[in-house]
Amino acid sequence: MKISEAWNLFGEGNGVASLDEMRRSVGRYRKQSIEPGEDPVIGCIFVRDSVFFADGSSVDPPPGFAPNVVQGKTYDLADPAAADYFGLALHRLLGGEVDLDLGEPWHRPGPIYGDPRLVPQRLGQKSFKAVVLGAYGRRCAITGNKLQPVLQAAHIRPLPAGGEHRIDNGMLLRSDVHILFDQGYLGVDPRYRLMVSPRLRSEFGNGDQFYAKAGSVVAIPERRGDRPKAEFLEWHLESVFKAA
Repeated sequence: MKISEAWNLFGEGNGVASLDEMRRSVGRYRKQSIEPGEDPVIGCIFVRDSVFFADGSSVDPPPGFAPNVVQGKTYDLADPAAADYFGLALHRLLGGEVDLDLGEPWHRPGPIYGDPRLVPQRLGQKSFKAVVLGAYGRRCAITGNKLQPVLQAAHIRPLPAGGEHRIDNGMLLRSDVHILFDQGYLGVDPRYRLMVSPRLRSEFGNGDQFYAKAGSVVAIPERRGDRPKAEFLEWHLESVFKAA
């Protein structure tokens, strides 16, 4: 999948703290840095349901597994040496309780949900949405949609990038429009005109509804002080919007 897709799906589960760090890491692996605006397709290996053996009960590497193997190695289970090794390993992994039939579709019995976790909450998020809803008359600034369950208070400059909960740093957007805005496929210039990235069409072959509105003025609050601040719109265009 594309590197941006891998980050959107798994975030820090990719083993790094940010998309920028992930791009740098992949650039080192392929010995060629990723250019700005480039979104390469990368190979993805999903590791799940890890089992850790107790101390003192580790197993030797599989037969023929060299120390310099870095991208994996395949084995044919018809080979007796491999079959014996992996049969024993699987028996230990499964606790000797399950007979594994490799001819059956993969499935995983057991719990669906993990242990509950405490997660940090964004303080003030609901208040921010309340004032943005009121300022925009409960309509998406770009599409005019007024179905409240799909309307979201979008930060022009997001909180992790130094943004704040303030009315002039917000716009009311439909959920899918919010995603496109946050990922740089849509933008708004300081004169409140809709900007549509050419990459929306080149990458997805879609977006006609937005191209038809390109250059038109989006809906803004009546009160001047509530309107998006030029400083934040310019930051978004310079730092997020995919101009080419």
